[in-house]
Amino acid sequence: MTTMTMPAPTTYSLTARTLHWITATLVLINLPLGVVIANKWGGPAQDWLYDLHRSIGATVIPVILLRFLYRLTHRPPPLPADMSPSQQLAAHGTHWLLYGLLILQPFLGWIGTSAFPAPIFVYGLFQLPPLWWEDRPFSDLILTVHAVTGLIIACLVVGHIGAALYHHYVRKDDILARMTTG
Repeated sequence: MTTMTMPAPTTYSLTARTLHWITATLVLINLPLGVVIANKWGGPAQDWLYDLHRSIGATVIPVILLRFLYRLTHRPPPLPADMSPSQQLAAHGTHWLLYGLLILQPFLGWIGTSAFPAPIFVYGLFQLPPLWWEDRPFSDLILTVHAVTGLIIACLVVGHIGAALYHHYVRKDDILARMTTG
């Protein structure tokens, strides 16, 4: 009896690509929004910007959890064989670090906001329950960790985008295309 093995996919599935771009959009909106609100540059819209930042963060939770579960059950296409082992390690490490931090980050914000205490209204439709009791010093600590984690995520995102562009324009391989057009 012979067993047939399926060849490894050469592109990401439509589901993986959709979840990637939804996540990317949410993160690329929320990172600069976080900088604006942290520096109190929002003027009269500051409260509205906080609500938007929290709403987007709340949206990231189910999206990134779904994306993570999908990734655990669906192997991505292999990296090019001519990529050095160190580049492959950097690619895998960056992806897994982004997954971990994007799962952690909204919960840090939720806990820090709960301990502040401030309500989290999601797009004005409903309110998330607090995850922590009122404790302003703890809130300050957690929201500082939230801010630092946001900076780390921003650096990883810049590196991720830079690597994709490097592959597309310098190496001229299909790394970027397999996440865009498939």
